[in-house]
Amino acid sequence: MLQLLKITIIAILVGMGVQTIPAVAQDAYSTRPETNHGKKWRIGYYEGGSYINYPINLRAIAAGLVDLGWMDPLTIPTVADQTLSKPVWDYLASHARSAYIQFVADGYWSTGWDSQQRKLTKEEIIQRLNQNKDIDFMIAMGTWAGQDLANDRHHVPTMAVSVSDPVRSGIIASVEDSGLDHIHAKCDPTRYIRQLRLFHRLVNFKTMGFVYEDTVEGKTYAAMDDINQVAAERGFSVVACKAPFSDVDLRASTDRIIQCHEELSQKVEAVFVTVHRGLDPKRMAEVIAPLLAHHIPTWSQRGPEEVKKGVLFSISRGGFKAVGRFHAEVMARVFNGEKPRSIPQVFEDPKLIAVNTKVAQMIGFKIPDSVMRIADVVYDTIEQ
Repeated sequence: MLQLLKITIIAILVGMGVQTIPAVAQDAYSTRPETNHGKKWRIGYYEGGSYINYPINLRAIAAGLVDLGWMDPLTIPTVADQTLSKPVWDYLASHARSAYIQFVADGYWSTGWDSQQRKLTKEEIIQRLNQNKDIDFMIAMGTWAGQDLANDRHHVPTMAVSVSDPVRSGIIASVEDSGLDHIHAKCDPTRYIRQLRLFHRLVNFKTMGFVYEDTVEGKTYAAMDDINQVAAERGFSVVACKAPFSDVDLRASTDRIIQCHEELSQKVEAVFVTVHRGLDPKRMAEVIAPLLAHHIPTWSQRGPEEVKKGVLFSISRGGFKAVGRFHAEVMARVFNGEKPRSIPQVFEDPKLIAVNTKVAQMIGFKIPDSVMRIADVVYDTIEQ
């Protein structure tokens, strides 16, 4: 039985018909460093607001550019608040040594998850891209940024990064085609479907809870369509709880998630911990406490960072190195003359799993030996 389970898990992890692309496809434009007709390529950055994955992705992109020879090696210092990308950007702007690229010091924008500020910032960026023409490439970090720059009001090459679902959020036309020559967005169309199938296979729950913001963006962050698809496919019911992502301060967002988890823990047999700004790393103990107290198995949509903090399972990325390399190669190909639209967008995370044995012990869940044998990341404590 364990052997059968192991085979099944591996089959799910291998994916559902989408080939893994560890780097951009072959027969590509060169990724070798080239100047912009003797000048440096000038890079800008836009995000909707602070989120833990954003500085991680930015660091990974920088590392990928180093690997490709576009800039000299450098060590970006860590800061107390690891959700902030601005210190990373400032360091790159002032310390990155390169004959080919430049991180523009004042080419950084963040709206603080304020929808009114978002409107103003969008117009400011588009005006600068069209009039000043002092930015050659934009990193659009997250769904808001991708949505705001995925249009024909400008034509500066733009790469959407760290977007849960760029198709359903309207950033690109399809997995195969961004729809605009200057737009590119990394896609893994079955990523969350694979996670949900594996979670159900391991736990065999009849009811599953999740938290989401009741907006178009909030539903894509939480992969709501994928949740409903897998629930119908595998015959379990879902219970949703609403919590604001934007237009509130972080404390209020986190407080509501804690309330949701308290409510869900009394109604469901498992919880899919969705991507949400309110999952403040500094307060994860409070966020997870109701689920641990009611012995609820959990799966992190985001990754092993939350398994370390008290979630039972997740997919492990093996770090962000492969993601950063993918994005760096996209940038290099664009700098060498290829249209973003022409570059393949499909990229799958490495097929790895993360587990927390301390959590399993606390909730009385027996992790199959076959899972432990294929687990890439195993935590035996809960980081506070």
